[in-house]
Amino acid sequence: MNHSDQFKAGVRDGIPICLGYFAVSFAFGIQAAEIGLSPFEAGMLSLLNVTSAGQFAGLSVIAAAGSYIELAALQFIINLRYMLMSAALSQKLDSRTGTLPRLLIAYGVTDEIFGVSVMRPKGLDPFFSYGCTIISVLGWVAGTVTGASAGAILPARLISALGVALYGMFIAIIIPPAREHKKIMYCVLSAMALSAVFAWAPVLRQLSGGMRIIIVTVLIAAVFAKLFPVSEEESA
Repeated sequence: MNHSDQFKAGVRDGIPICLGYFAVSFAFGIQAAEIGLSPFEAGMLSLLNVTSAGQFAGLSVIAAAGSYIELAALQFIINLRYMLMSAALSQKLDSRTGTLPRLLIAYGVTDEIFGVSVMRPKGLDPFFSYGCTIISVLGWVAGTVTGASAGAILPARLISALGVALYGMFIAIIIPPAREHKKIMYCVLSAMALSAVFAWAPVLRQLSGGMRIIIVTVLIAAVFAKLFPVSEEESA
């Protein structure tokens, strides 16, 4: 596939993410307006961050007039998992891929975009990432601005229900490959089971959500990499 086809494929795969992001960021926009941010300010916040959990957590710090150090530390912990995702995606890029394309890809590394990108059957073309990122971020920013502009119109229950769309996207991402490959299915089920342990265990549940994701990701990835190693030919 040439660059144009890769870009179109990225846009196509990013459309469901765009729609889900619009629903979730709509709720974020409403919360941003509640603490005094204008639609423009809320939209710029979403454009420059593109991180659901990080932005929602950041609003509480902003509302409480917290320090920049507190905000930076919170964002670092919550978003640390993106470093792992970026490292995984870098293995799918051609070794000749320059720094600028890598930086542009890194900007769009979110849970959903990572899920779509890492499942590409062959190497990751930067133009696929560009297409997927552009359409997804468009939905994220548009939802934020719309939510901040029309905050008080919809009832709170409906706003809360819109967040279900994000979980629907996760299911849509993992079900097809899990049905085709039992190894992936076992990996997904193991990650779900370990996540449940971290959510319910007395001591482990005290960890932040971002830290839990990091620990579960590293443990599951290490175990399955050891049990089911992938050869160079299979990963190409």
